Amino acid sequence: MDAFAYRDGELFCEETRIADLVREVKTPAYVYSRRTLLDHFDKLARAFAPLEPLICYSVKANSNIHILKLFQDRGAGFDVVSGGELFRTMKIGADPAKVVFAGVGKTDEEIRYALRKQIFLFNVESRAELERIQQIAREMGARARVCLRVNPDVDPHTHDYIATGKKETKFGIDFEAAREVLAGLDGLTHVDLLGLHVHIGSQITETEPYRLALERLLDFADAERLKGRPIQILNIGGGFGVYYRDRSAKSADEIAAALVPPLKERGRYKLILEPGRFIVANAGILLTKVLYVKDSARAGKRFVICDAGMNDLIRPALYGSWHRVWPVAAAAAEGDPGAPETAGLADIVGPICESGDFFAKDRPFPAVRAGDLIAVFTAGAYGFSMASNYNSHPRPPEVLVEGASFRPIRRRETYDDLIAAEVLD
Repeated sequence: MDAFAYRDGELFCEETRIADLVREVKTPAYVYSRRTLLDHFDKLARAFAPLEPLICYSVKANSNIHILKLFQDRGAGFDVVSGGELFRTMKIGADPAKVVFAGVGKTDEEIRYALRKQIFLFNVESRAELERIQQIAREMGARARVCLRVNPDVDPHTHDYIATGKKETKFGIDFEAAREVLAGLDGLTHVDLLGLHVHIGSQITETEPYRLALERLLDFADAERLKGRPIQILNIGGGFGVYYRDRSAKSADEIAAALVPPLKERGRYKLILEPGRFIVANAGILLTKVLYVKDSARAGKRFVICDAGMNDLIRPALYGSWHRVWPVAAAAAEGDPGAPETAGLADIVGPICESGDFFAKDRPFPAVRAGDLIAVFTAGAYGFSMASNYNSHPRPPEVLVEGASFRPIRRRETYDDLIAAEVLD
């Protein structure tokens, strides 16, 4: 699953002792395993190999350009949702013919930028967006290739904030509206519709929602092809779940077993996948240091106060998400044989002036003291990419481990960085 393991009472990433790494890079810090990043990408590529898909890594999950370059060198394309993400892919020399641009709110400037770069596809979310792309492409004397995003009204059984395939969300259009859009394609002189797109959500740990969404998408695509619609591509998105708390998420092989047969049976569509979290989540940890341990006898609480906070990893505060949190120096991982006895329940919290600033609440946790190191696991996705400078905290460095060596792939921010874009008259 990943390359983080306890050996002789110490946490390692691949062959690198985390305590040794921290002596050089300090805390807080994000640490990624190169081996895990590539292993997860390769597993997905092998599982779907019978369909020869274009795998477009979802940049929003982790947008560090060094990581993007690793995936580019592995043959990946990219799924972007902003002009800034497109800029990142262009900065590493990505092939525009492997870039798809999604998102419900593309600006005119972003559309023009993407057309100038001649990206492969826009994932179009509405009739209004399609008409706007047509207008801009006509003004530029360009042609835009698009996939129409349909909303299959499938419940992905995930957090409401990351469920995108139900009819009440802002994403995509229903099948009836899609039929009307496809019927009016003749009036779009500068748009080439090549296919359909569906993405039902994120952190989906079952295959049935995918199977149902794909069944509805295939039936719709086949019916529209019979009417002469030029549907050649099916983009089925991503959102494949990962292990945060238990082993409920499906492997790449299990996901492919549910999706490859119906697609192979039809045999007429080019497949695009847009994985992000599945590849990078378990490849990263957030390292933090204990500042204080505070016991509140009246509240019956123990607070482990760390130097990282919700500004560094906002998922627990935003989603109430669960991350494994455990000391770097421990006999074994939490729950494993040989794990240290806990000193009771604790809240693992940060320095931010918000009650929502926590990594774990009421969690069985060993006795720790100031200076001890703690790892927050499964932090490679939507960790640094959602980090902020709230309370004017500089953002942490990102470090890539390869075997017994490591190197920063983003430096730690400074106080000067905090005000670099501001103006004092």
